[in-house]
Amino acid sequence: MTDQPVDLELLARADAAAARAYAPYSRFHVGCAVSTRDGNVVEGVNVENAAYPLGVCAERAAFARAISEGHLLEMGVERVVFRSGDRVVTMTPDELLPASFGSSELP
Repeated sequence: MTDQPVDLELLARADAAAARAYAPYSRFHVGCAVSTRDGNVVEGVNVENAAYPLGVCAERAAFARAISEGHLLEMGVERVVFRSGDRVVTMTPDELLPASFGSSELP
């Protein structure tokens, strides 16, 4: 995790997104907001399912949404902010996905 100050706008967006999470089993609502290099903010929420492997965490949902809206990881996500209970987490994409790779590593 970075020691950068929390971006209050991203935190507010993550908190607002958490209200839309689908967590009927754990009742643990998580929202995530990612900022892109072009100034957009994309939100994601955790989505639970009775078949636990089918659930999705808020960070994964935010990245999937960012990709579906044309902001690929290697082309534009800059920061990730989410709240996990009382804890606020701010990360870069490399910190969240330390073993990720982009097009420059592919033949």
